[in-house]
Amino acid sequence: MVGTESFMERYIERAGLAEVWEKVQAGTRLTYEDGVRLYESNEITAIGYMANWVRERLHGDVAYFVRNQHINYTNICNKDCKFCSFFAKKGGPKPYELDLEAIRRRVHEYRDVPITEIHMVGGINPRLPYQYYLDIVRTVKEERPNATVKAFTMIELQQIARVAQKPLRDVLLELMDRGLGALPGGGAEVLTPRVHEELYKKKLDWRDWLETARVAHSVGLKSNATMLYGHIETLPERVEHLVRLRELQDETGGFYTFIPLAFDPQNTELAHVARSTGADDLKTVAISRLMLDNFPHIKAFWMMITPPIAQLALRYGADDIDGTIMNYEITHVIDQSNRQSLTMEQLLEMIREAGRVPVERDALYNVVHHWDVEAPPVAPRAPSLALPMVG
Repeated sequence: MVGTESFMERYIERAGLAEVWEKVQAGTRLTYEDGVRLYESNEITAIGYMANWVRERLHGDVAYFVRNQHINYTNICNKDCKFCSFFAKKGGPKPYELDLEAIRRRVHEYRDVPITEIHMVGGINPRLPYQYYLDIVRTVKEERPNATVKAFTMIELQQIARVAQKPLRDVLLELMDRGLGALPGGGAEVLTPRVHEELYKKKLDWRDWLETARVAHSVGLKSNATMLYGHIETLPERVEHLVRLRELQDETGGFYTFIPLAFDPQNTELAHVARSTGADDLKTVAISRLMLDNFPHIKAFWMMITPPIAQLALRYGADDIDGTIMNYEITHVIDQSNRQSLTMEQLLEMIREAGRVPVERDALYNVVHHWDVEAPPVAPRAPSLALPMVG
């Protein structure tokens, strides 16, 4: 082990990253310039080694997953984001709105699965009244009283406050009274003025997104944070995004997890953009772990980067692989070949094959099961589908 460490330290030095490595080992915060240097380096093994060192210092060999369900209550949206394939448009998905009974049926469909998180988001549909949002949270909580309802991005929250004609703080408290337990991290995209203006100018800008998160954290709602990468953003803009999130986390401590989201260009206005490579995906996970020293968790979202890359990411700084999902419509909505769910048994296999110890969590990172010491239940209908290959 000592020989391996000595070899890696020499390798890191040859890669020109010795100064960064010294900071990492000393627990010294990396600067914006350090983040740019890491992104400009092609030595992903060195970067991954440093990120894995931090990850194992924080979490050992544990890799978290959750048994969750995603529900998208509407795909009608007025924001016209150039990177989106989800919203209803001519030649694309047909518009829909789920009424309360449809949402209840979706939750009830998986009544025999011990789901602990319901992840619910949708488009910005101006026709939906305030009461609708209160009612869908209540409906999910009635059907799944022991699950955490994790719902509404910062963009949705501002829309809900707008139709309610109430201060955001009051709206959040009323949603919490109906059963809202946590917030997802979507809608952040890349928190820079240029990307906002070019790709999603009808949505919140970086200041408003952060301010919305600040208010949510102030009433006790924890959230995730994301970054949609691999489109028109520059590498320095990625680092700028991370630094802005880190600064808010210093202030509120309200973020659980950071989730890098690899952009999927198919069926978007950016269809000409090449998809991110596996190297870029792994580097982004690793740099996120190194820069976000105050975020407890880094997630490798298997739906966006494929299960095989997510497995590798567990050695590149990620300690979470997300969960069962059940159905995901935000991306890949037209590509029916994309896997929409994984069973618990498949998640366990993925994690163990990566040399990690699977721990099932809930939405708030309370431990549900230690599957290294507990025997998983026998699934009544275990699918025989293999994990998708990287292609």
